[in-house]
Amino acid sequence: MIKVLVPTQLQKLTGGKSEVFISECCDILSLIDKLNEDFPGIKNRICDEGGNIRRFVNIFLNGEDIRFLEKEKTKLENECEISIVPAVSGG
Repeated sequence: MIKVLVPTQLQKLTGGKSEVFISECCDILSLIDKLNEDFPGIKNRICDEGGNIRRFVNIFLNGEDIRFLEKEKTKLENECEISIVPAVSGG
């Protein structure tokens, strides 16, 4: 199982759960699709209309930013941990 840490902003879509578990997936995009099957609407909050991860959403695989790996095509292994982190800006 893949552990997904859900930010507060998305927990209303997961029934208040801060972490969810997803069966094996081959990459980040398939994980997002499986999340959307279990929690309809979550993909629209993570991805834009083109299916790309939104600029203000950061995703980490075992603590490493997927932008420095293979982005949406980053391969996943069983027992990994995914963190979805909304970008924070200030001024």
